[in-house]
Amino acid sequence: MASQRSAASRAVTDEERLRFFEAQAEAAYAAMYDSDSPSGAAARYSDAKEALHDAIGLAGRLGQAETKHRLKHRLEVRLAHIKAVFRSQFTF
Repeated sequence: MASQRSAASRAVTDEERLRFFEAQAEAAYAAMYDSDSPSGAAARYSDAKEALHDAIGLAGRLGQAETKHRLKHRLEVRLAHIKAVFRSQFTF
């Protein structure tokens, strides 16, 4: 019983960490638009990529295979979108 509770506690903690990484990525993405220089936008882009890579890595270790696959796919799609936006709007 205690080991089940510990596993459930870790799962909640991992899910919270996942949400934290996603929130960091979204905040960095939003900050790209507020940057006053190309280097500032590039730094925020790097922050967003790093947070999403952390989230993708964590997602790969979570849950059942089908859930894990959907989650990783959603995060990878979001990362591709952020990359495309940066390359089209902030690369000079």
